[in-house]
Amino acid sequence: MQQFSKPKRSPLLSLPGAVPAEGADEGVAAHYGELYQEQRALADGSGVVDLSHRGVLTVTGEDRLSWLHLLLTQHVEQLPPHQATEALILSANGHIEHHLSLVDDGTTTWAYFEAGTGEALFAYLESMKFFYRVEVADRSEEFAVVHLPAGSIAPVPDGVVARETPYGRDLFLPRASLESYVAENGPAVGLLAYEALRVEAHRPRLGFETDHRTIPHELGWIGSAVHLQKGCYRGQETVARVQNLGKPPRRLVFLHLDGSEVHLPGHGAEVRLASDGPEGRRIGFVTTSARHHELGPIALALVKRNTPVDAPLLAGSTAAAQEVVVEP
Repeated sequence: MQQFSKPKRSPLLSLPGAVPAEGADEGVAAHYGELYQEQRALADGSGVVDLSHRGVLTVTGEDRLSWLHLLLTQHVEQLPPHQATEALILSANGHIEHHLSLVDDGTTTWAYFEAGTGEALFAYLESMKFFYRVEVADRSEEFAVVHLPAGSIAPVPDGVVARETPYGRDLFLPRASLESYVAENGPAVGLLAYEALRVEAHRPRLGFETDHRTIPHELGWIGSAVHLQKGCYRGQETVARVQNLGKPPRRLVFLHLDGSEVHLPGHGAEVRLASDGPEGRRIGFVTTSARHHELGPIALALVKRNTPVDAPLLAGSTAAAQEVVVEP
């Protein structure tokens, strides 16, 4: 069985001003001393985000795309070389277990995934190989993921695989090149800036916007990560039933938070209707909060589907106005 070690501490943490991230992002920098300046750099198309704590998998073999097509929520059987996509692995009940950011270079499928999920992900993929001509390998020790924002003119080194998305470019960079690449194409940008722009773009993240019972419809992952016109995969029955016959029990919302509060509501902070007060009935929870360089304090939250779309909310003790991300 493949052994997944804890991600190594990024060498970029030795840069001046680097403050280590915690929790799921341990091992890379939360910021380098200039949070809003780092956000503005990303928004303007410059800077490099260190995502070297993410895990990297490759799948090789002539059956790789047809095999992955059977396991993933996305249509990848005829995935063109160098076209980025994303996909989920669901439980038998349709709950989200894994998220993969994918690209195929013509001979190998590359994917990165959240830190801490590699062992379970690899075990599942290995268990499903059967007679297919595929090899799955953990490449996390060899390759580091870095993100270049949309509009970046930083080069893609020869031989480096890249994912081109509307939000920027993800590189599968040899780990030995991480420091030199950032030195030449920086400035280095921390995770807090990257996350603030992710929240602004309403983009869900595994382990933040998801819990043990999240289904794709709740987060708006239908279309971008779930293809509705493909063949069977684990959990498809739930996806089809909700799509055709019902509505998801919860929905993702974007929150504008009261800027007078000193502290942001953390992940898991309870969300209530403001009219019910701080002791009212819980209708959801904060998934990610951030301080944005233009919008101020913002957050994503998962709330009950029938929550009125115009209702003022409380995120923890912080007043919040909601914007619809997933239609009720």
